[in-house]
Amino acid sequence: MMLKWFYKYKLYHIPFWMFYQYIWWAVAFSNPIKAAITIFTTSMFLKYFTYVFWEILAVYFNLYFLLPRYFEKGKYTTYVVLLVTTTLVTACCIVPGYYLTASLAGSTVKELFHTDSFLSIVLANSLPSAVAAMTLAMSIKLGRSWLQTQRREQMLEKEKLETELNYLKYQFNPHFLFNTINSIFFLIHKNPDIASASLAKFSDLLRHQLYECNDKQILLNKEIAYLENGIELERLRQNANVEVDIQLPALYDARLGIAPFILMTFVENAFKHVSRQSDQPNWIQIDLQIDGQVLKLAVSNSISSGGEKQEVMHYGGIGLKNVRRRLDLMYPGQYELSVNNNSAAFSIGLTLQLSVLQSAPIMHKIA
Repeated sequence: MMLKWFYKYKLYHIPFWMFYQYIWWAVAFSNPIKAAITIFTTSMFLKYFTYVFWEILAVYFNLYFLLPRYFEKGKYTTYVVLLVTTTLVTACCIVPGYYLTASLAGSTVKELFHTDSFLSIVLANSLPSAVAAMTLAMSIKLGRSWLQTQRREQMLEKEKLETELNYLKYQFNPHFLFNTINSIFFLIHKNPDIASASLAKFSDLLRHQLYECNDKQILLNKEIAYLENGIELERLRQNANVEVDIQLPALYDARLGIAPFILMTFVENAFKHVSRQSDQPNWIQIDLQIDGQVLKLAVSNSISSGGEKQEVMHYGGIGLKNVRRRLDLMYPGQYELSVNNNSAAFSIGLTLQLSVLQSAPIMHKIA
């Protein structure tokens, strides 16, 4: 319990900052042994711990308050002003430690430290130390963030490649291709106009998979167009007694981007596992909403009552675990995914925070 508490509040950082401050003293004394003896056997320990205490407060105030609230949100001017203020206040708060140390030693600040000027102590001692501590902490923080970003990008590239290969392998299997082509073939004699439109949708779907989704993010309107084409082709392959209800957003900012194949994965699962009973309703409901930059997708389908438990762990050959993994990599902390499976229906709910692609034109799409 104590160990968990120790790590939760990052108390293991305290020895690091104590050692860091000791290094300053060792350099000043030009003798590490003499520095340690002075710190821990004389009244100087009060001055030493004053430095450690105030610099720890300043460092973590910067790392866990100023950086995320201002720097990471692009408020650079405000951040610099507050950082400089924090450093100056820290330097000033250290100075009373000199007076307490002198008092404990039964001496005066001038006799013990060869100065009694508040400003000279700040400029010559506490301010340089505070600036160095802040600089070191930020260097460690930014360096660690850079390394984490590099690792995440490497993992993302690997995951994206594996996911796309698995997805395309599933999508281009003979069953999918032959059934879709056969459906279009039979339509050529019954209704040439519908067959022509279906063939165009099929061509667009293949083109999207092969050429238009190689980036990490694509325009949302392209993904929705792909979704619509996929749904129409799936309808050709379904029995006439499967009712499909689709609700798509009428108006949204077309600069919004999304990772390719995120939406269709869940829709395909609904078509794959929908019930096909002759004595009961068979249905699929797809509801996609865009609220500002928040996407909400709800997909549900009927399942056979009393039939085998559907394989809910498999989405388009990728698997629910890998779908969540991909969302974790591409949208860390920016999505919610819920899955509900009962005897009558299977449903998923996805809430996703989208981003704006800066290179995209400003326009809106109306369905």
